[in-house]
Amino acid sequence: KDFLEPATEAVSFAGKYPEDFFVAEPPKQMPAWHLVGGVDPLDASELTGSEPDDEHPVLLADWIKTDGLKCLKIKLRGTDAEWDYARLVKIGGIAVAGGVEWLTADFNCTVTEPDYVNTILDNLRDEHPKFFEMLLYVEQPFPYDLKQHAIDTHSVSERKPLYLDESAHDWQHVRLGRELGWTGVALKTCKTQTGALLSACWAKAHGMGLMVQDLTNPMLAQIPHCRLAAHVGTIMGVETNAMQFYPAASAAEAAVHPGLYQRRGGEVDLATLGGSGFGYGAAATVRELPAPAAEHSGL
Repeated sequence: KDFLEPATEAVSFAGKYPEDFFVAEPPKQMPAWHLVGGVDPLDASELTGSEPDDEHPVLLADWIKTDGLKCLKIKLRGTDAEWDYARLVKIGGIAVAGGVEWLTADFNCTVTEPDYVNTILDNLRDEHPKFFEMLLYVEQPFPYDLKQHAIDTHSVSERKPLYLDESAHDWQHVRLGRELGWTGVALKTCKTQTGALLSACWAKAHGMGLMVQDLTNPMLAQIPHCRLAAHVGTIMGVETNAMQFYPAASAAEAAVHPGLYQRRGGEVDLATLGGSGFGYGAAATVRELPAPAAEHSGL
């Protein structure tokens, strides 16, 4: 059975396997992308007093300093151009001051006209060229249903690489996205490993870029997530944010793979992974499970 169909005769998947599209030497360390949410406080003026009182940072500058961050993913609204632009500029200033090297903008599927994105990008290029230079790619500005919203995105991807995220359900959607002007694909293991691998193979065969995005993967989920990014080869590292939202959830796994569950020097470290399968090291992981909610006595 043919699992993939090429978009051009210049590409053939005959006799190919997923490993044929992997990088020759997967990295042991990868840059880690930090998620800057739309309501995350950027500085002290935005604090409300309801922030958690624990040992973890709250303000963006503190996250950058603590984790040595070099890459920031910025969530935008996609419905308020003035707010989106101001948010990009403010975060850009904090990023430069903290030594961050790369930014990406996620418009969250809410934009309906390419000019919305183009105007923001052009203003950023003209008024803040450093921030524009740091913007590595743009993520999913337009509605995820590409068939219903067949928007020609070439004008956006001429300015910056344009990556599918929510729309990249499978390789057929990636193919349609490529026709519409998208130039890259953001993979997620929550859409299944098989689907992610097939989309990665199709995209790489057709010259599209790859990224691996996080849907907040804690515990064992972090391992295949990071290994996928290491093996397929991304535009820059991997997004990983479970340590932002519930770091204690992964304490058992972090005891075995400490570098994978904390970002240090702006990176995650996969060096402790190895062996067959995903290299979980499950035998060394001590996790106490709660009592079962129900038991089945058999037939």
